[in-house]
Amino acid sequence: MSADLPVEEPARRVTDPDDAVGAYSWARSFRIWDTYFAIIWLATLVSVLGADYPGRPVRVTAAALLVPLVPLFVWVGRPVLRGDPPEERRALAYLVAAVALFLPSAILVGETRLMTFALVPQCFMTLRMRRALEAVAFINLAPVIGWALVWRPGDREVFFNGLFAVVSLVFSVALGGWIIRIIEQSQERAALIAELDASRHEVSRLSTAHGALAERERMAREIHDTLAQGFTSLLMLTQAVEAELDHDVPQARRHLALMDETARQNLAEARALVAGGTPADLEGASLPDALRRLAARHQATLDVTGAVRPLPAGPEVVALRACQEALTNARKHAGSSTGVGISLAYTDGALTVSVRDGGCGFDPDTVTGGYGLAGLRARATEVGGTAQVRSTPGDGTTVTVRLPVPSPRSAW
Repeated sequence: MSADLPVEEPARRVTDPDDAVGAYSWARSFRIWDTYFAIIWLATLVSVLGADYPGRPVRVTAAALLVPLVPLFVWVGRPVLRGDPPEERRALAYLVAAVALFLPSAILVGETRLMTFALVPQCFMTLRMRRALEAVAFINLAPVIGWALVWRPGDREVFFNGLFAVVSLVFSVALGGWIIRIIEQSQERAALIAELDASRHEVSRLSTAHGALAERERMAREIHDTLAQGFTSLLMLTQAVEAELDHDVPQARRHLALMDETARQNLAEARALVAGGTPADLEGASLPDALRRLAARHQATLDVTGAVRPLPAGPEVVALRACQEALTNARKHAGSSTGVGISLAYTDGALTVSVRDGGCGFDPDTVTGGYGLAGLRARATEVGGTAQVRSTPGDGTTVTVRLPVPSPRSAW
């Protein structure tokens, strides 16, 4: 029978020393085994003392042999059983001592065999399967054989006691299999709980990392679309003033005034960025008003079509940032500071903003790197919109951003 069983695996398999959940669950459930052992031992002691046969001196002797089982279990058995995993050499020593106290008592008084129900589970909990089966067979059969040799009972008594021993052995094997399944299931559940807990911590860590990365990307876009563009404008205006000081002082003064306005605007954008509020251009103003001021700073024109209406902050911020990015690119790369036009269209369920310049243009397929256009597309995607760049070398560039917004009827 043992050939079909896993003879090389301990009956109690605990292979993960880091499984704190499993260890904690086992420590709590061990109280059940303490109670179980106490009940079986007490019932055995009462049965031995209350038996009708043999005489009282023999029954008292058998009961006295059972008493050391209690300190043996408390001081030696419990630490062995709670080992993770149990140390088999110590387990063998403990079981040999327990059987040495149990066997003489079981030979003297048959009622002592009730104690097998406490010893058999411990065999399966501490020994490998083959040794556990050998120990269980000895615990069930040796007392009957010894009892028959000492007391020389009749054939009928020997038969029924032998039959009881065989039935007890079969029951012990079944009980051992059940114990092993329960322990394995408990360990599997503990492993799953530990894995789930580790996965939860990993998800939390990844979520935190993703949130930090998203926040860094958002701040990078905000800085690029506000402060970096403002500083770029200031640098270009400074270069223009240096070229105009000698021959066109009035124009230089106008550019200086524009530098002052741009610097103040940049300061307001920085304060809004730190405070996490709306862009300075949109503070207390509508989107068309903000775009008019932006167009004036960049010497661009603005065309608004459709019924102007209040919109959620998200689409308006994206539209404003898209215009800032497109206007800055037109000033830096298009080779044209005039002929730049902005169109803003309010339609049913959508807001479309386009920036068109008449500059040198470029081939979009050859553009690599850069943050501006990638950030513009990312902004549009975050609010469910799209960003499109159309350009041809020598024929200017058009940046179009289309954003979904509540329609007038749904808002009503």
